[in-house]
Amino acid sequence: MADLKKEDIKQEVFDLYDDYAHNKLERREFIEKLSVYAVGGITLASLMSFVMPNYKDTLTVSPDDPKLDSGFINYDSPKGGGEIRGLLSKPKGTTEKLGGIVVVHENRGLNPYIEDVGRRAALEGFISLAPDALTPLGGYPGNDDDGRALQRQRDRNEMLEDFIAAYEYLKNHENCNGKVGVVGFCFGGWISNMMAVKVPELAAAVPFYGGQPADDEVAQINAPLLIHYAGLDERVNAGWSDYEAKLKELGKEYEVHFYPDVNHGFHNNTTPRFDKASADLAWERTVQFFKDNLG
Repeated sequence: MADLKKEDIKQEVFDLYDDYAHNKLERREFIEKLSVYAVGGITLASLMSFVMPNYKDTLTVSPDDPKLDSGFINYDSPKGGGEIRGLLSKPKGTTEKLGGIVVVHENRGLNPYIEDVGRRAALEGFISLAPDALTPLGGYPGNDDDGRALQRQRDRNEMLEDFIAAYEYLKNHENCNGKVGVVGFCFGGWISNMMAVKVPELAAAVPFYGGQPADDEVAQINAPLLIHYAGLDERVNAGWSDYEAKLKELGKEYEVHFYPDVNHGFHNNTTPRFDKASADLAWERTVQFFKDNLG
């Protein structure tokens, strides 16, 4: 497996993983279909290991980074799941009021990758809150397979309320300047779009490869949008043309970027879908967008 490289893997394998990660394939069916590509010296075990997330070796910011105050808090989500746990991170020792960022996880709860993104945002000079929508079910269970199964048990509109409540928590935090944006990935991308619909005072929204709002919801968007899509992500990208047409018709403020030849999840550095050049560029654009809108 040590010699297995991204370029050795057929695109169909990434497509299979995407179907599996989005609950279109059960684990047994995924393994059966994946076995077709275990050829030419590539074993099924090595292929499975290669495509699955590696959280151990991919953190970019240590949980105890001396430049940060980062730890778990609980906040109230009365319209959602009740008391929700989240990772609150901010630059250590800061006395100034900072822009706030809600960081929204994928469809598997608050895993180490999303915690890491929350800390990355804090290192850029923001106060961030990364909630765990699985809190009412015991929280992220330690692996993505069980996390996906748990998240399927919750109503996505109730989870949306949990993230709206996180917005309110940050907006009223003593270290926040009252300007709060949201960034989310996959499921979190849909949440980011929908928070733009549901939160009139949202200061900025950055959906990464997220599902789009319905046409009749776009009129409610006030926040500027920075939208990131993966070039190979036909499933999510299919909804863009209608979304863009409505944004243009209504004169909404948006900027969109398509990153060519990368897969859904390209920002997630824990799986082979990760594309460093595109992820770095998208994150650089995201940080600048928040600096422009949350200052």
